[in-house]
This record gives sequence, structure tokens and C-alpha cells, in this order.
Amino acid sequence: MTTVAAPPRPARIVRVANFVTGRSGGLRTALRHLGAGYLAAGHEPVLVVPGVRYRDTRHPWGREITLPGPELPGTGGYRVLTDKRRLAQVLDELAPDRLEVSDRSTLRWTGDWARRRKVPSVMVSHESLTGLLGQWRLPDAVARRVADRLNRETLRRYDRIVCTTRWAAEELGRLGESPVDLVPLGVDLTTFHPRHADPVLRERYADQTEVLLVHCARLSMEKRPELALAALARLLRDGVPAVLVMAGDGPLRPALTRRAAGLPVHFTGFLPDRAALAALLATADVVLAPGPVETFGLAGLEALACGTPVVANAASALPEVIGPGGLAAESTPSAQAQAVVRLLARPEAARRATARHRAEEFGWPAAVAGFLRAHGIAGGQPVDTRGRSDHGTT
Repeated sequence: MTTVAAPPRPARIVRVANFVTGRSGGLRTALRHLGAGYLAAGHEPVLVVPGVRYRDTRHPWGREITLPGPELPGTGGYRVLTDKRRLAQVLDELAPDRLEVSDRSTLRWTGDWARRRKVPSVMVSHESLTGLLGQWRLPDAVARRVADRLNRETLRRYDRIVCTTRWAAEELGRLGESPVDLVPLGVDLTTFHPRHADPVLRERYADQTEVLLVHCARLSMEKRPELALAALARLLRDGVPAVLVMAGDGPLRPALTRRAAGLPVHFTGFLPDRAALAALLATADVVLAPGPVETFGLAGLEALACGTPVVANAASALPEVIGPGGLAAESTPSAQAQAVVRLLARPEAARRATARHRAEEFGWPAAVAGFLRAHGIAGGQPVDTRGRSDHGTT
């Protein structure tokens, strides 16, 4: 008699995230792509995020539960889960096989919840706490000490840490042996493609003699959008005819509009249509990403996928991501402007081909596989890691 092997048992992967907006953003994009990948691999992804009111809906990226969470003032729509009792109740009801958390600050307590219930847990680290604390004007030494203390708490509470860049992993690595996996995120190489360049769209913003610059990010403090305006002003003073399109919205928009008076700047507001965003990125000559604490920088990677080089802040994670597809520059208008000029000095066909080639190194299937490995899931089959304490480091 032939024995038929039972099909792999799917894992219910419950993912909890804070600091997401109701409309878009790099974290929300990553959560959706990873969820769709988990679902395609035969697992059951459930995403829990903050919102205006309670909702329980089904999407192509899996089930999504929204719990009421207050909006953080001045952040451009970020919300957080503050009701610990309600979130713990939802987690108990969901009874996950794996827990995945994207917030190293306010959600660290979920690691203890998972340990008590013997649920293997993964914390996803997109950011550098040292860098974020530095944005609050803390001295470097103080920021480092505070970050080290918080990171030790995170390492103690979770079975594994997934970092999306070496930039994010560095501050964990300095604490010694730790269960850290490096798993870069991906990019949608079909939606974002050089073929979407639109000459009619270009004529709307710039003539044939002008350089078309694009800044695509939330207009909030940590993204440093004012540096893009200052770089444009510097280029114009240096005799470089340039136009800047600011794609996105946020709390700084009124102040930026006033600051842009007299400059060739266009504010598009939030672009909900991914195809329209892809057309804008593919049509630009250079994309500016001046945020000093930019994490993986999906918008920058989407620009590369469109064949458009990126000028990134040298202090962020983006230089690691863009590689030869762009240039890193210090946080000054002159440095940002000089990087634009250096990119434009490259032959257009070569710089666009290099940008696209770099983006092609980042695919969502590889990212999904890396996250599943961190969860101890191989070939669709969950591996029992409850109570495991022996972690490797990668």
C-alpha cells in the first residue's frame, strides 16, 4: 500500500505594526507584499494595525484587523496601538503559530506575550534607534547608550530579529552575539519600470532645457523635505535649470509651500494611483531622498526600478540600497546639488540602465523566503521552535 504524505500544515503568521498611515507609505507597502507572499506560500497571514475604528477585512495580502489607535500629532497620519489589553485579547483570539512585530518601541511588550504562550516571535527592525534619537537632538553618546539599552530589551524578548539593511543591523551587532537575520525588502519590478516614462507628463512640469527632479515622500520632519527645496535653490544659483516636483503630503506642506515661493516647485499631494507614481518616477531625471534616517527607502528603490538614479542622504540606509544606481551626499544643499550634477554628467542611457539593474537585485520572492526562514518555516511547513533558546547569527 502506498502512503501519501500529508500536505504541509500552514502557519498562522500574525503580524503587528505601528506607525503606519491610513493611505500608503513604505512600511504599509512592505507589509502588503510580504502578506501576499506568505499567502502564496500556503500560510495564513493576519495583519493587525492601528486605524480610526475597528475593522476586520480580507485582502489579496490576507486578513487585516484594524484596532482604534490615536494619530500622533505632527507626523502626517501615523497611528499607534495604545490599548495593550485590547491588542492582547485579539492576539489570544487569533492564537498565532508565529508572531511578527514591526515596532521596536511601543510594542516590545508583545515579545513577553509570545514567550508566555510559547509562540515563536520575530521583531522586524527597519530603523536605527540611534539615528532616530539623534533626530531629537540627543548627544551621540547619550543616543547610543539609550539605543543600546532598548535594543538589549528587544533581544531579550524576541526569538529572532530581522533587519532589512546592514545600517539597521549595525547597532544590534555591536551588542555582541545576537539572533539577527539580514533580509532586504523587495520592489515591484513590473509596476515600476522605465517603460512608464511619459513625455506628455514631462511637458507638464519642465521643458527640454530643464532638469526634472522629484521628491517622493511624506512631507514630515524626519524626511527633511526642506533640504530638497534648498538643493533646488542651490542648483538654480549655480546656473543649472531645474524644476522640482514634490509628490506626497504631510504636516509640513503649508510651510514648504511658503518656502517654495518664487521657485519652480510643483506640489502634487498624495498620489494614490501606483501607475501615476511610477510614471512620475520614470519621467524624472533624478529623484531626491534627503531624509537622514530613511530606512530601507522603498520609494528610492521604486525610482531605481523606473530607471531613475537617486541622490540619498549619506547618513541613512539608502546608500546601501541604491549602490551604483545613485549617489550619497551629506545633509547640505550644496552637497545634494553637487550629487545631482555628477549624476547628470553620466550618459543618460548608462545611468538609467545602471539604476534599473540595481533594482533588479531586489525581489519580493527572495524577501518573503528570507522572512519565512527567520520564522523557522521551510517548504511551507512550520518548524516547532517553541522554547528554543539556541540562536545563530547571520
